[in-house]
Amino acid sequence: MSAVDPTANPAVVAASARVALVGDRSADVAAHGRLPTIIRQLRARDGLALDAYWVPTTDAERPGALDGFDAIWLVPGSPYASEAGAVEAVRFAREGRVPFLATCGGFQHAVLEFARNVCGLSHVAHAEVTPDAADLVIVPLACSLRGHERGVRIERGSLAEWVLGVERSTERYYCSYGVSDDHLDRLRAGGLRFTGVDDDGAVRVLELGDHPFFLATLFQPELAADATRVHPVIRAFATVAVSRAAARLASRRAEVSTIGG
Repeated sequence: MSAVDPTANPAVVAASARVALVGDRSADVAAHGRLPTIIRQLRARDGLALDAYWVPTTDAERPGALDGFDAIWLVPGSPYASEAGAVEAVRFAREGRVPFLATCGGFQHAVLEFARNVCGLSHVAHAEVTPDAADLVIVPLACSLRGHERGVRIERGSLAEWVLGVERSTERYYCSYGVSDDHLDRLRAGGLRFTGVDDDGAVRVLELGDHPFFLATLFQPELAADATRVHPVIRAFATVAVSRAAARLASRRAEVSTIGG
């Protein structure tokens, strides 16, 4: 586990959120290189301080590895060194009601975790990892989206709409895998909401309605075209993380005050 150094701005912030960046850091993943800049911008422009730590997927699968974090971000970079670790990060956030963001490969593994642990499809697999599996919930896209921009239509009244503030946006992708259409009904029946689709109706955004913040995008908000400001998906995630950290801090202060009184 290693910290991301955002070159702290001297501005005073209300609380600093401990955020786990679950993924296998690599100079070959463009989104990873953008993260320090994004964290700096969140602090300088929005007053949102993230104390972010890289947690390799091989560590994430170990008991207790994600304890104490205010939020979890499953970042791009699939195939991960440990599929089990990526899936465990999703499960931990979902069951523990920890604010959660997943992008690109993270989106794919959020689907994988939900299918296995909520829908009872324990045998389903990811085509990038086990292409010869009998039942694939994550499959190759008919047309790769690597390096492309595409429109996304957002469901009205969804968390995604509240976050993005629009009903349609243009987003950047860098992926070749998505959700199998054969499993969409089962996933929806289990409670997963697909609230963003492309112009052909293919799923691009998912969320959970009974969770404080659980959002996943197949596109990569880290690579937003406007590099001068943080993508609203990331800013919303950071806002919820800092709010959780502030609540935790207030609770501790109240306990100390009670003990001292």
